[in-house]
Amino acid sequence: MACTQGVVFDLNLIENSALEDGLAGWAPVGTCTTLSVGEEEPAKVPTETINDVADDYRPSGRYILASGRADEADGLRRAIAAAALIKPRVTYRVAGWISLGDGGEGASHAVRVNLRVDDGCVVEGGAICAEAGKWTEIKGAFRLKKSPCAAEVYVQGAPAGVDVKVMDLQVFATDRKARFRKLRKKTDKVRKRDVVLNFGSAAASGISGASIRVMQMDSSFPFGTCINTNVIQNPAFVDFFTKHFDWAVFENELKWYHTEAQQGQLNYADSDALLDFCDRYGKPVRGHCIFWAVENTVQQWVKSLDNDGLTAAVQGRLTSLLTRYAGRFPHYDVNNEMLHGSYYQDRLGDDINAFMFRETARLDPGATLFVNDYNVEGGNDPNATPEKYIAQITALQQKGAAVGGIGLQGHVTNPVGEVICDALDKLATTDLPVWLTELDVSESDVDLRAEDLEVVLREAYAHPAVEGVMFWGFMQGQMWRQDACLINADGTVNDAGERFVDLRREWTSHARGQIDSAGHFKFRGYHGTYVVQLATATGKVHKTFSVEKGDTPLVLDMNL
Repeated sequence: MACTQGVVFDLNLIENSALEDGLAGWAPVGTCTTLSVGEEEPAKVPTETINDVADDYRPSGRYILASGRADEADGLRRAIAAAALIKPRVTYRVAGWISLGDGGEGASHAVRVNLRVDDGCVVEGGAICAEAGKWTEIKGAFRLKKSPCAAEVYVQGAPAGVDVKVMDLQVFATDRKARFRKLRKKTDKVRKRDVVLNFGSAAASGISGASIRVMQMDSSFPFGTCINTNVIQNPAFVDFFTKHFDWAVFENELKWYHTEAQQGQLNYADSDALLDFCDRYGKPVRGHCIFWAVENTVQQWVKSLDNDGLTAAVQGRLTSLLTRYAGRFPHYDVNNEMLHGSYYQDRLGDDINAFMFRETARLDPGATLFVNDYNVEGGNDPNATPEKYIAQITALQQKGAAVGGIGLQGHVTNPVGEVICDALDKLATTDLPVWLTELDVSESDVDLRAEDLEVVLREAYAHPAVEGVMFWGFMQGQMWRQDACLINADGTVNDAGERFVDLRREWTSHARGQIDSAGHFKFRGYHGTYVVQLATATGKVHKTFSVEKGDTPLVLDMNL
């Protein structure tokens, strides 16, 4: 078994997980709940989402059936005998499969896995949307601040009267360093390319053996952050932003409740000022957002309109915003968080969301239009699974919506790389580009925050479907979420910020050497724009070139 500093990585801490000893150690939760053992054909249990396991791995096929449940809190539990092996500051994965039995036909229900430690403190361990006749993988995680003296795992959820099935429940430590080693290899394949710079006949031109230097000037994979009218007045913020970020997005200044807080009183002064700021520094800007589907974000004057008035207001918002800024925003989040809200749909009918996309595409045809939502990458929100996101996108497209990109907000805590990768793999089947649009990693321990941030960034950068990452701020005291900053209020860079800067440096290519006798210089570099500096007998020569995606070596004629 792999072990680092006392942490055993490939040990399932739940004994009798596969029920080799029947129900020994398992107990019902609820006065009416009874437990029994059932069997399922292992081939019917999907394993394609299990990461980093042997190719011949198969579930046991044995499951616990919790029946007679009289309350949503009823279910099953098991003590973790080796609770002392749960180490602080280590991320533990919660895995296994859950299905519904009698009473669950024709619907899906949330089922949750929690850990109860010591004095009864409840630690969330994962949640899935379970269905009858289908096994769904648990993709939960937890991390503790101190080792527990005692710990129990609970499986609860689904309405009273619905039987719950649990197969092969597992708790094990995640080996982040091993995962990073795999991601480095994947990154090399996804983000780099062999390049041959051809200088022609070296003998004829007299440059054989000449010294050459290749430097990457920018990356094809952008990183960005949100800004607002306050932070752009802060010199420390502006310094870090201009040095380390390529794109921007406005935190609130483009949202409807900001540009039209009172009906008919349009205010684009703040968004204009932020656009001017970004133009000065050459930073493209994402348009966030035209509408927001969650009811508590909708202005009161909008809510007070009748349906005809609301329809007119929606059209007015589209026309006003998109004619004013046509061509200025390469991306738009059209109707934010439709997995978690449906205000306009509830008021104006099923077609309104697709209408917003169709009308945006008509008024600003050059913009890429995104859906944008949270928790999809985390595996712990039954309302925001990758499958539900894909179904939403498909439904929009069937109604003529020009969905051009998928936004994963990325407000994460204690991330698990394999879970993020699984979500990205599923979303990639849409053939749409994926962006992390609002990344912040919340953790009070800044060392752990740096590790958590590295988990998310390495998964995103290594995945071919991801085309960019936007942070939701980076400065202490200037962020929506606490304990997520990269730089402190005084401008000093903390460990998380250093990790981000180090990763950007790692993902930048430079090369030195001499031109060979054939007039070639070969290197392998990340996608992006480069400048080559060649020292010849007559002086130094500079040329620029770009390295794009491709599976074959890129041969470029330098034509000196």
